[in-house]
Amino acid sequence: MSEPDTSVARTTRRGALGITLFWLALMGVFYLGFDQLERRQQASYVAHEGGDGELVIPRGPDGHFRVAGRVNGQPVEFLIDTGASSVTVSEAFARTAGLEGGQSVTFQTANGPLPGRLLRNVPVQVAHLGLAGTTVAVGLVGEDGGQALLGQAFLSRFDIQILRGEMRLLPR
Repeated sequence: MSEPDTSVARTTRRGALGITLFWLALMGVFYLGFDQLERRQQASYVAHEGGDGELVIPRGPDGHFRVAGRVNGQPVEFLIDTGASSVTVSEAFARTAGLEGGQSVTFQTANGPLPGRLLRNVPVQVAHLGLAGTTVAVGLVGEDGGQALLGQAFLSRFDIQILRGEMRLLPR
């Protein structure tokens, strides 16, 4: 009688292993499918060059416009702020980018006065668009060193259109 019990136990173990492998394979397929979907969605938020040299920046899922760029050759992610007067970076980023000196100023922010400094003629690159001499403010608070605000010191040199979830910077 022990012979049939062993056969039943082996069949049960094989069945349990088969079910486990089936579910692992199914979860792997779902993971890969959702990963591809996520990559496609992320790619749809990347800025790109449009016709006539314009820069097309899709609105992000949070409603903001973001674009990769460089300040003084140092990579940064810009949050576009049409209400900001200058390109603004943190002190930590300024040290990394070699932005020294400048004019001491006090910025008037929504949270009150904030000490900082202004530097002139700093090269700023946003995707394929670049300006050799831009005013950069150092004093951004609350952001990590890899983020900056892209304000009017850069934006005012381009025509801006916002249409259907896209911002377009058109060279003049």
